[in-house]
Amino acid sequence: MAGALVALATAGLITFPAAAQANPGGGAGRMYGDPAAAAPFWRRQADNRACALVAVADVVGEITGNEPTEGEVKAVASNTPNSAGTGPIFNGNGTDPWDVAVLLGHYGIATNRGQFTIGTLAPELGAAHKVLAAVNGETLWNQPGDHAHEDHFVVVTGIDTAANVVHLNDPGVDYGRDEVVPFAVFEASWATGAHFAVIAK
Repeated sequence: MAGALVALATAGLITFPAAAQANPGGGAGRMYGDPAAAAPFWRRQADNRACALVAVADVVGEITGNEPTEGEVKAVASNTPNSAGTGPIFNGNGTDPWDVAVLLGHYGIATNRGQFTIGTLAPELGAAHKVLAAVNGETLWNQPGDHAHEDHFVVVTGIDTAANVVHLNDPGVDYGRDEVVPFAVFEASWATGAHFAVIAK
């Protein structure tokens, strides 16, 4: 998927925000977002191909207060055309990152999708927007396997520029509720997906 995102960017279909520092507000650093408020909406995915669907459920819950189940989101995704026009958003083999915004739209949630930096995600979280990011799970979890390709979706719930860590609701591991990872680990994991993220408002 990372190669496809690079191709889209080259074609001008993804906008590249101006580079920003990790601490966009300057000073000693601060927390952007509210990981504690987001933590109750974390769920462990039951289907190992449903990370994006569970991340969507998390964000729907955070924004509306009514969190759908994994099965409910899967039913919607299985009956909603994908953005490429080649079939449903979910056909049993995972979800294209580009379609996460389409799925959120079903729940009436406005989105912006494209490439970002930690510095440009931080003010989005500071404005109480929600962030879903395409990452490499093996890199995030320090596990063996393919570290070269995006294969997982997480909800970024906080960016702490004082501690230089990112807070996540990660549906892929049992300890994924308010999972905390260093900037360097998140950056390496996120880079495999060409720094693709969906901002939900």
